[in-house]
Amino acid sequence: MGELIPLFPLGRPLFPGAVLPLQIFEPRYRRLIRDLMALPEHGDRRFFGVVAIRQGWEVERVAPAAALYDIGCTARLRRVQAQPDGGFRVVTVGGERFRLLDVVVGEEPPYLQAEVEWLAEEEAAEEAAGDVASVADGSAGALPSVDDLATEVARGSLDVLARGVGDLFTRYVAEVADLGAGATGDEAEAAVRLAAAADDPSALSWLVASSALLTTEDRQALLAESATRRRLAVESRLLRRELTLLQTLGAVPAPLQQFTSPMTVN
Repeated sequence: MGELIPLFPLGRPLFPGAVLPLQIFEPRYRRLIRDLMALPEHGDRRFFGVVAIRQGWEVERVAPAAALYDIGCTARLRRVQAQPDGGFRVVTVGGERFRLLDVVVGEEPPYLQAEVEWLAEEEAAEEAAGDVASVADGSAGALPSVDDLATEVARGSLDVLARGVGDLFTRYVAEVADLGAGATGDEAEAAVRLAAAADDPSALSWLVASSALLTTEDRQALLAESATRRRLAVESRLLRRELTLLQTLGAVPAPLQQFTSPMTVN
């Protein structure tokens, strides 16, 4: 049995660390926000799960496995502003990844709930395997062991990979800004966010995943990848592909800010 959490299906995935503003007007999700606001302000339960919709919008009318992707991310409440009509404007931030096990549809509460398993242990195992974490103990002053050297090389290669993705993303944002009217503000914002994530390969990988103009399928594949190294490697290929398309077609489908600050009709 997994843990039961509130569920909020959306048309696109949410990523750890990404800001997600929402306008809440549907009655059942108004109830969800009121339920979360009734929880202790300094507790850790003011969140709901976001899962991307694979097909259709009436999730309750089809099998959840067919309607939703199986990997999601929690959205933690950061700001709630009540509206005169009883709705809410909220700002959330992506938190922890989870695997969707089942969807619970009921009358009380009226919103969807999900049975989930958390992916923190899977993430830790993937990162440890990728960085050759099994380092042999040695005495002070001893020569580095083979595992020590392997770990140093692995971590160094991760830094090289992250720098490469950062450089590609910088070029990509500049290309989008050149092709999109009035996008210079988005370019400046992206540069600030990139600088903040420069020393954290995992944060960089989530920044690229949430900001690049990618299909839902591409985004979902990045969200489902537990290893930072593999996620960055995929992003390197995707950014090269997108740069080629931008330079070849000479057009961008939408302003960058539309993708970095997603809204939803619920």
